[in-house]
Amino acid sequence: MRVWAGPLRAAGAFRERFDFGGRDVASWFPRHMAKGLRQMQAALRRADCLVEVHDARIPVSGRNPALKEALGIRPHVLVLNKMDLADPRRQPAVLERLKEQGCPQVVFTDCQRDVGVKKIVPLVAQLVAEGPRYHRAESSDFNILVIGVPNVGKSSLINSLRRLHLKKGKATVVGAEPGITKAVLTRIQVCEKPLMYLVDTPGVLPPKLGDVETGMKLALCGAIHDHMVGEDMMADYLLYTLNKQQQFGYVQRYGLGEPCDHIEPVLKHVALAQGRTQKVTVLTGTGNVNVTMLNYTAAAYEFLRDFRAGRLGRVTLD
Repeated sequence: MRVWAGPLRAAGAFRERFDFGGRDVASWFPRHMAKGLRQMQAALRRADCLVEVHDARIPVSGRNPALKEALGIRPHVLVLNKMDLADPRRQPAVLERLKEQGCPQVVFTDCQRDVGVKKIVPLVAQLVAEGPRYHRAESSDFNILVIGVPNVGKSSLINSLRRLHLKKGKATVVGAEPGITKAVLTRIQVCEKPLMYLVDTPGVLPPKLGDVETGMKLALCGAIHDHMVGEDMMADYLLYTLNKQQQFGYVQRYGLGEPCDHIEPVLKHVALAQGRTQKVTVLTGTGNVNVTMLNYTAAAYEFLRDFRAGRLGRVTLD
């Protein structure tokens, strides 16, 4: 992707803080997730290793504290998926930060193209072999529990492993909406030698998100439904973040003359370019008049879609 070639605006030219307007993240937590967490904890007893899948664009934000507590003494591998959408220059800093948080086993993957996935089976086998298996000591197979927040690619990882090791097709449903995996599924074989089974689990958000900004990052990456947060505010926060990181791919994408500090002119260009309009009936003194107006909510959704597809550049939000 070409990047905007104009002179960089001074740091003070952009907003230094984002106004969340007193939003309360408590309403963003779907109630059905409490059931999913209970199911996961039950499945945990039969697991030899936990593979936590997270989005490489938010390697720190939104990792569920309840999942960390559930890890116990079992081996743990953190898979940062969708690496093709994250800024590769940030990888060393991300690895260092995760290591400081007690997470040394990290694998970056792109499960759509099977990149990095081959490292997982040998790493899991090594970690399980080096640690105690307790009640599973007599079993020759490996039982792996896949955990993580919604829409990070847990099912895609399982399907990728099956393609690589078993030459098989899809075993789980994959969807771009959070909450596709509704229940803990049965064991799915992903490798013959060593004999390894994975169990997919529903995506679970923390019952209490740390702050609104963490919730916003999760929403931008599709872990929270857009309508619960508001597409307009999400688009504005995304613009604020892109400007803060000097990521100006949106300037070319939408034919803007220069970077914008506020979302309205960006959405206007998107709406005009994509033909996002809506007919509105206006009551006047002489009767009803149909007026065609720009649909800013639809334009905001297009802006978010472009970010999620990597069309605005490779961005790490943390």
